[in-house]
Amino acid sequence: MTEETKEINTSGEKIGVYLCHCGGNISDQVAVEKVRERAEKIPGVAVVRTNPFMCSDPGQELIAEDLKMGIVDRVVVASCAPSLHETTFRGVMVRAGANPYLYEHANIREQVSWVHHGDAATDKATRLVAAAVGKAKYLKPLKPLRVEARRHATVIGGGLAGLRAAKDLAVRGFKVALVERSPFLGGRSALLDRIAPTGEPAAELVSKLAQEVLNDPAVTLYTCSQVVGFEGTIGNFNLRIRTVPPDSGADQEKIRRLSASGTGQREFVPLVGMYPGGLPERTEDRLVETGVVILATGFRPYSPRQGEYGQGVFPESLTLPQFILETARQKTNGEVLELGGRPVRSLAMIHCVGSRQIPGIHEADEAGVLNEYCSRTCCTVTIQAALQVRKNFPGTRVYEFYRDIRTYGRGQEDLYRQASNSGVVFLRFQAEEPPIVSRSVDGGGFPLRITVKDTLTFGEEVEVPVDLVVLAVGMEPNPVPDLVEMMKLPVGVDRFLLEVHPKLRPVELSVSGILLAGTCQAPMDMGEACAGAGAAAVKASGILSRGYVELDPFVAEVDFHKCRGTGACLEACLNPGALTMVETEVEGRPVRQARVNPALCRGCGACAAVCPENAIQVNGWTLRQYEEMVDMILADELIC
Repeated sequence: MTEETKEINTSGEKIGVYLCHCGGNISDQVAVEKVRERAEKIPGVAVVRTNPFMCSDPGQELIAEDLKMGIVDRVVVASCAPSLHETTFRGVMVRAGANPYLYEHANIREQVSWVHHGDAATDKATRLVAAAVGKAKYLKPLKPLRVEARRHATVIGGGLAGLRAAKDLAVRGFKVALVERSPFLGGRSALLDRIAPTGEPAAELVSKLAQEVLNDPAVTLYTCSQVVGFEGTIGNFNLRIRTVPPDSGADQEKIRRLSASGTGQREFVPLVGMYPGGLPERTEDRLVETGVVILATGFRPYSPRQGEYGQGVFPESLTLPQFILETARQKTNGEVLELGGRPVRSLAMIHCVGSRQIPGIHEADEAGVLNEYCSRTCCTVTIQAALQVRKNFPGTRVYEFYRDIRTYGRGQEDLYRQASNSGVVFLRFQAEEPPIVSRSVDGGGFPLRITVKDTLTFGEEVEVPVDLVVLAVGMEPNPVPDLVEMMKLPVGVDRFLLEVHPKLRPVELSVSGILLAGTCQAPMDMGEACAGAGAAAVKASGILSRGYVELDPFVAEVDFHKCRGTGACLEACLNPGALTMVETEVEGRPVRQARVNPALCRGCGACAAVCPENAIQVNGWTLRQYEEMVDMILADELIC
């Protein structure tokens, strides 16, 4: 016997069951005390304890003390989903000196109290706890898989979040590959004039950070590049990067302007981005070997559909990003704003265009998708733009049409008050009765008019003549279907990349070794995007700093005494390379047998399901454990 198995009683007869009330999330529907009484009668259970919050420090201490005292050697926790706190409780076992894989989790919140009530909830919770106990009896101590990790990270996306992540990783001593699809760095942030709410020039912030990244020898930059191939596992990813000459007409025009103006390398181009120079002349593929991948693929502004608030119908209807670019290029101040050679005496700004869309009220896009989320940053940016207009062109009247004002960050509410004090007129509308933009017939020389029922004046219909309409469009994630397919990335219903948990694992994806940074994850302002990028860099550093990573050992294992080399497992395997057939000798005769690559095995069990000899099992989820769980679920005497 190994030292590890000597320290742990493997009889399965000293099981501790720990029931969580989860505040009232569980106990409001499940009679926890009744479940406790029933669980005490299950063979093999040594102790059953309850706690209002088993994940709290006192709850964890209950488990740790029982393990240290030798009262239990295996643990079953019945609480919320294992995706939330399974790692927490395995950590408790490690701190108590026990093997973390002698642990089983029963989900009695999402699978019970959130979908059942009364006796049905209590009975189902009892059966799930019994099933977990049944499995725990047949658990065996396992060791995590140790895989060598390359001290290298790849950041995909050269916007503000990507630059911040690359810089933070380089400062920590890791080599970084930064992959950017366009010829320029800075992303959407570089297209801004000033930053809300501080009013700082966006060019200064972006150019400073980009210069730091470009000057760091640990960072290798690939512009005009994208990932076209992906394989491997955490710590050992292989990326194929394809670099191509820019074929976008817009990019080519920007580069021609730069050449004509004599702009050199590593210069920030206003309202374009940092130009690092060195454009590729031919298509080239290269292999990048890396340990972790950080996705910072960013966002794009919502594109209004034809006719939405006059878009594509009236040339006087612009989106907010277009308006910011136009006004930023006009450096002179005056009494009245002028755009395109025409005075803008009256300006309307409409909020929530492409955000907070409601089924049955708003029209879906071509894919049938509505943006039901709030884009969060639009209110502040719109009010900042209105303030700039009022400050620089006091003769221009500004009207803001809104459903709700959400200036949520530090200093942003002050912008709202300043806008009110500066003469900006706010009119509030309901989602089902949005403003109507139409051509003005006799509006005193104003080309457009906006009609709206203003709820601030108890539904009075207001007609506002305007020279220009600006639409505060929301954020949408940049489409990355190629990366989603290659890397098997989870995507939320809002089409943003989906983290494991917004509080417990906020920058991690379910694919180990791939992290999130910035607005590819959700709408964020620049500060939040940088904070998320910093968090991803710290997480990546933790993964790579030891030179190896430890993976859960829930992978397939072959019983070589039973394996007859039929190859059925290889045909069923869902991950190429995880299983191979090798020639070996058994009792002096050559045979073919299956071999598992633990680093590539996903532990899905497809191989175990098809093996005619039952020669392959998944550690932690063996057929014997499944059978015992089913038997315990069907044991009616438990709920008598």
